[in-house]
Amino acid sequence: MNFASVFKHRAEISAGLRQGLLFGAAALVLTLPPASVAISQLNSSRLAFAEVNAADRPPADFALHPASADARFVADWVTQAQDNRRLPFVILDKREAMVFVFDANGRIIDASPVLLGAAVGDDSVAGIGERPIEQVHPSERTTPAGRFVSQPGKNSSGEEVVWVDYAAAVSMHRVRLVDPKERRLERLASPDPTQRRISYGCINVPVAFFDSVIWPVIGTARGVVYVLPETRPVREVFAGISGR
Repeated sequence: MNFASVFKHRAEISAGLRQGLLFGAAALVLTLPPASVAISQLNSSRLAFAEVNAADRPPADFALHPASADARFVADWVTQAQDNRRLPFVILDKREAMVFVFDANGRIIDASPVLLGAAVGDDSVAGIGERPIEQVHPSERTTPAGRFVSQPGKNSSGEEVVWVDYAAAVSMHRVRLVDPKERRLERLASPDPTQRRISYGCINVPVAFFDSVIWPVIGTARGVVYVLPETRPVREVFAGISGR
């Protein structure tokens, strides 16, 4: 084969290779979905995976502690939706005047009766946290409902407290025996939840329970406190729960 023939043969091979590459690219374009479709499918897969994981998560574990339907409903939602963001959390059932403390995985640590705001209501009066306590009217002594990221701290008297709503001066603290006429210890022991409505809005906890459960769990770091409403359905109070 002379030089001209060799050159012609190589040119034909090169052309064939280029044509094959073009055909291959065209076939690849025809068989692969557009980038937006691929991303959409990937996101759909992730969403489906997340939904499967949520469905597989167990409900909150109350162990042998009795609890209302609303308390169980909210605790299950917190655990399965991981709304607590891997933090320990507390469910405060105002109607029952009970507090339930859970670890980050939704397993109950313990529960206890508590004293709550004397007035029925789910909102704090604007600016109430800036008023002296003697200027708080009886109708304003409410414990606000909602989702609160708690923070440990101290009050103006230097006592250890867990702030639930700092702006409204609502905290969780040991029960105080300030006025014997209020019979706060007797009220805590009463099986009647209405007897446990006596505070200015703060959540009064038995001393032993505060020292052994509240402070070790959410007194050294942040937690999430879910205060159940008493005048509105829970679905109206907690964002995201209405989708369940």
